[in-house]
Amino acid sequence: MNNSTEFPKATYRYDPYRSHKFRLKWDGEYVAGFSKVSALSRSVNVVTHRSGGDPSVSRQMPGQSEYPAITLERGVTHDPAFEQWANKVWDYHNSAHDDEPQGTSNKDVSLKDFRKDVVLELYNEAGQKVMAYTIFRCWPSEFAALPEMDADGNAVAISRLKLENQGWEKDTSIAQPSEHSFNKPSS
Repeated sequence: MNNSTEFPKATYRYDPYRSHKFRLKWDGEYVAGFSKVSALSRSVNVVTHRSGGDPSVSRQMPGQSEYPAITLERGVTHDPAFEQWANKVWDYHNSAHDDEPQGTSNKDVSLKDFRKDVVLELYNEAGQKVMAYTIFRCWPSEFAALPEMDADGNAVAISRLKLENQGWEKDTSIAQPSEHSFNKPSS
C-alpha cells in the first residue's frame, strides 16, 4: 500500500494526526490550558433557481458561505485572557452606574480591538507543528466564567468562550516535518 500522497515525507506513517495536541494563540501569544476546541467547519447555502422557460426542473448553485461559531474550553485558572476578551464586547462594570440608566455610560463595548485573529496549531505525537489555521476576526458571543457547580462531583471546573468568526485559512507555509525516531534507553 503506497502512502505517498497522504504523508509525502513520512511514507512509513499510515495513521492520521490525533486531535489531542494543539495550541491556540491570539494577540501574538499562546493562551494556556485549553482542553477542547470545537471543529472548524464551513457550509455554503444552496441557492435554487428556475428560469421561466425551463422545464419543471430547478438548478442549484452555491450561495453565501457561513462559518459556525467556535467554542473554546479550558480549566478555570487565574489567567484573565477569556474574561478580558469577553469584557471588550460587554462589560457589566462599565455599562451602568448608580447615577446613570443602564447602557448610557457609552462604555458597554470596546469596538477598537474586540475582534482578534486566532491561530490554532496542531502538533504530531513528537510535538512538531504539522499544521495551523488562522481564524479571522473572532469575537466572543458567549462566555461562561464557571461551570455548573456540584458538591457531589469531582470534575475539573471548565470555563467556555464561544467565538463568532468570519472564516479561516490554512497556513500553507508549514511543511510536513520529518518525524523523529526515539531510542530509549540510548545505546
